[in-house]
Amino acid sequence: MSRPTFQLYNSMTRAVTELKPLDPPRISLYVCGPTIYNYGHIGNFRTYVAVDLLRRALKHFGYQVDHVMQYTDVDDKTIRGSREKNLPLKEFTAIYRQAFLEDAKTLNIEIPERTPNATDHVPAMIALIQKLIDKKSAYVSDDGSVYFRIASFPRYGCLCHLDLGSLMTGARVNQDEYEKEGVGDFVLWKKWVPADGDVGWDSPWGRGRPGWHIECSALSMEYLGEQIDIHGGGTDLRFPHHENEIAQSESATGLTFVGHWFHVEHLLVDGQKMSKSLGNMYTVREVIERGYTGRELRYALLSGANYAKNLNFTWQGMDDAKTALSRIDEWRKLVKANVAEAGQPDPIEVTTQLNKIIALVEDPLANDLNINGMLGQLFQIIRNSNGVLASKQFTPEALAALLKFWDILDTILGLGDATVTIPADVQALLDQRAAARQAKDFVRSDELRKAIEALGWKVKDTAKGQELLAG
Repeated sequence: MSRPTFQLYNSMTRAVTELKPLDPPRISLYVCGPTIYNYGHIGNFRTYVAVDLLRRALKHFGYQVDHVMQYTDVDDKTIRGSREKNLPLKEFTAIYRQAFLEDAKTLNIEIPERTPNATDHVPAMIALIQKLIDKKSAYVSDDGSVYFRIASFPRYGCLCHLDLGSLMTGARVNQDEYEKEGVGDFVLWKKWVPADGDVGWDSPWGRGRPGWHIECSALSMEYLGEQIDIHGGGTDLRFPHHENEIAQSESATGLTFVGHWFHVEHLLVDGQKMSKSLGNMYTVREVIERGYTGRELRYALLSGANYAKNLNFTWQGMDDAKTALSRIDEWRKLVKANVAEAGQPDPIEVTTQLNKIIALVEDPLANDLNINGMLGQLFQIIRNSNGVLASKQFTPEALAALLKFWDILDTILGLGDATVTIPADVQALLDQRAAARQAKDFVRSDELRKAIEALGWKVKDTAKGQELLAG
């Protein structure tokens, strides 16, 4: 079966282009991981869910994905947070590293092949900084820190298409994050100051710590080599972080740093930017506390919009996700129920039918991860097959192909099965209702159904007995 060419939007060229890895079928993927100083919010996880879809899609199309994601466990925020909590930096950041992993599991995000902590690789960062100093791309300033000299890199601004004509010569930026209006020579190594407490490493330029931007250049080179196929992250990292990574890396090696830039756009909440002042900066845990599942949140983050467009998160959207997943689950149950009644399928014909169905979703998937195109095809397949299943006008081959189709599709979407934990009080009512129906006491059965519904559940009577559904 021939497959479509996999294409992806490249933030550098601002065009959808074919992926061309350096060493196919291996594809190197570096993604900026979380700064582990707090719980991640759903805007953060929109990026990681989109990256998860990308890596699953790449594997589906036969690529061998070598994926690295670092944890930033030393920067202005982590040091400030550890001092506020009166905890050693490593102990403080370990709390939020574990929280990230738990939230990723809730959303069924595959963990990358390698996930280093930045603080475990400071010697590599020092070596890279020294290399930049030797090449006159960086210098030790009068304040004892080391800065990258952006005038030494004529391509500076190539990712964000910045106009540097008005840049003030000699301007410096010591903060990890800053706006484009404040662009200047950025810090690679920060001299120790009292606010750093016991956080610091010895270096040729004195005690201090690495700046944020040098981390990813050093770690990507250490794990993936001097050139990588895809570099991903949230759109807010384009500047200054990714722009600075390009300058550092290419100045050190003389090679093109990244073949394809993959950026995930912002998540809005009810049409507004997330902010603490608006009270709309929801964590994954807060969404789950409202009665939704990680599966439903994953679906909402995937289906709300293409990764390269803003996604508007709403609670109605979460309810829509729940409804959509219920439709998928009901269809899968119907297919599985009919498999038992079908005869032995012809494996050759199953493969033929499966290839036709898979092609319907592979085309949009290969076209810049067109998730809504994929889901549109899925629900069209569900509509078409539901009628055939209801009328029993199916073949064993069609049923087997549909089951295999979902298994393959779910490997890409990562939605998994609905897992429902039934509370003890609901189970007790359900057992009483089963006994009432067995005794043909339908008045009592109806009363118990209403009692179950009052607790937020629904009961569906089928030929095989009661079926409990989350309300």
